[in-house]
Amino acid sequence: MSNQDKLVIFDTTLRDGEQSPGASMTREEKVEIGKALEKLRVDVIEAGFAIASPGDFESVKAVAEAVKDSTVCSLSRALEKDIEVAAEALKPANSGRIHTFIATSPIHMKYKLQMEPDKVIEQAVNAVRIARNLMPDVEFSCEDAGRSELDFLCRIIEQVIDAGARTINIPDTVGYSVPDQYGALIGNLIERIPNADKAIFSVHCHNDLGLAVANSLAAVNCGARQVECTINGLGERAGNASLEEIVMTVKTRSDFFPCEIGIDTRHIVPTSQLVSKITGFPVQPNKAIVGDNAFAHESGIHQDGVLKHRETYEIMRAEDVGWAHNKMVLGKHSGRNAFRVHLQGLGVDFTDDESFNSAFRAFKVLADEKHDIQDSDLLNLVGHA
Repeated sequence: MSNQDKLVIFDTTLRDGEQSPGASMTREEKVEIGKALEKLRVDVIEAGFAIASPGDFESVKAVAEAVKDSTVCSLSRALEKDIEVAAEALKPANSGRIHTFIATSPIHMKYKLQMEPDKVIEQAVNAVRIARNLMPDVEFSCEDAGRSELDFLCRIIEQVIDAGARTINIPDTVGYSVPDQYGALIGNLIERIPNADKAIFSVHCHNDLGLAVANSLAAVNCGARQVECTINGLGERAGNASLEEIVMTVKTRSDFFPCEIGIDTRHIVPTSQLVSKITGFPVQPNKAIVGDNAFAHESGIHQDGVLKHRETYEIMRAEDVGWAHNKMVLGKHSGRNAFRVHLQGLGVDFTDDESFNSAFRAFKVLADEKHDIQDSDLLNLVGHA
């Protein structure tokens, strides 16, 4: 697989995900999730923001010590002290990355940084040079790139690539972009920047308008080859692009996306459940890929189709993402075929059509009265049918 074909999966659950109010994690919990992400074969794990607190420094260091197969990354502002602390925390890593950033949108430069554009470029270039002297793998992010001016992005990115950045991240920090616009931005940057071929272009999308995954995928089709995402879409405000949705879309629609992913998808659901347990953030039942209902069927038409041929209503196999199997939920919408198959699984075989029809009618009456039907209810029902 060439670099052009490989889509790098950069997981920031431990950094941006932890910035969700109430989602903070202990060092031990971060290491546990880090090991799960390594088993998932995530390419880059952003373990934290080393200078943010002594605890964050120790967590980045602990993940760097524990994880051997993935690159471990620490975020830093474009400040010398930040970069030095990040490098120190990453010393134990087999493969480490410093991820430094500065804001590039007019509103951020004027009101937050209170800096002139030329000074922002100067600080960014200096930060990348300092980082490259400490670590060969350096990523640079243009914070609020989604609201930045194209000409200015071209200027700053060309210069930070010359300074040694080998991954360039174009974040939609406030979730403002829409897919066509954002994809075009990535394509224009790659086309216009003379040294763009020396770096991998990355995207980091927030979900304020519910478009984080759509924006990320639009960018991939316009040349981005790293996607920054989180397990369960965890992240501040409305969250980040969901790792499981990005990965399974690219894998399921390999006819449409010109790249490959090295993720072991069988570990997606266990990792999702671990993150949910540690953070206390439940996964909504209808969440794509990892929700309890993602591979569940209650409609009789759907159940009958899946029982005859799975691909009639399932575009993925539940087992491929870590579920034991799909689920046939018996309820008032269920059909005769699903009812019969489910009862056979409980060891009940009907000797004639009349007894089956009687049991099925009794089941429909029960289903109208009771939302959650258990196997014990079915066995009692059959016994009285």
